[in-house]
Amino acid sequence: MQINQFAKPLLLLVAVACIVMLGVGLYLQLVLEMLPCPLCILQRYAFAAVALLCLITCFLPVSMLRLGTALSALAAMTGAGIAIRHLWIKAHPTISCGIDPLETSLNKIFIARWLPSLFQADGLCTTEYDPILGLSIPQWALVWFVIFSIMLMLVAFRSKPAA
Repeated sequence: MQINQFAKPLLLLVAVACIVMLGVGLYLQLVLEMLPCPLCILQRYAFAAVALLCLITCFLPVSMLRLGTALSALAAMTGAGIAIRHLWIKAHPTISCGIDPLETSLNKIFIARWLPSLFQADGLCTTEYDPILGLSIPQWALVWFVIFSIMLMLVAFRSKPAA
């Protein structure tokens, strides 16, 4: 099945959606004062990685389409794994207590110092915020990471390289 003609627009769509997800995260943090925990920040990194990889892949030759899209899908699956871990911790609140060593490590990364509003962890993973349309924030992240993973895997493994 040849879907190369849809691949680059789909990559752009996924990249824009990931950037929107980062914007939603900033809105929740800065306007609604929902402090991001270390796992939220890792999910932000995953959304940023998916967006960046999709954008880079759009500018690569068609022969590199599968590789770039597969790497983007891998980043989305990593984000899904982080969201699953976050949901597991929320289901087992005794696991997280006090300041997480992951928070300290994440906040020392240069990009967290460069863009603290976007990549600095200040909250606890077990903090309960009101659901948004019935789902928690990590549940929404998981939904989007799964959608992106499926879309990207379809492009990566169904498109035929140009002859």
